[in-house]
Amino acid sequence: MTISEKIFVLLEEREMTAGAFAKKTGISRSTISDWKTKKTNPAADKLLCICKVLEITPNELLQDTDSTWVVQSESDGEKMLLEMYRMLPVDEKSRLLSYAKALGKTEESPSA
Repeated sequence: MTISEKIFVLLEEREMTAGAFAKKTGISRSTISDWKTKKTNPAADKLLCICKVLEITPNELLQDTDSTWVVQSESDGEKMLLEMYRMLPVDEKSRLLSYAKALGKTEESPSA
């Protein structure tokens, strides 16, 4: 599946029209239409905006596409956490990321 194909799947899942998506991203409707009709992919500089509007990470957008970017996990625990994270709803992913950031700051703090 290409990146643009995945975008259209995500739009359908979110019941968002291409017009609404164009308005939220600032990407022209004709460009979005080209992704579908000409089977092109969005420019790299648009990916972060696209991900923000679709409420996904760049990794989520690129996973299972023809991209060669692959996340390598070092342990079964990391793989399990990643699989669990991917199954969470968007709001729960956000909460989990906030919690992980807070944990990271705690570990960086000098102990008393």
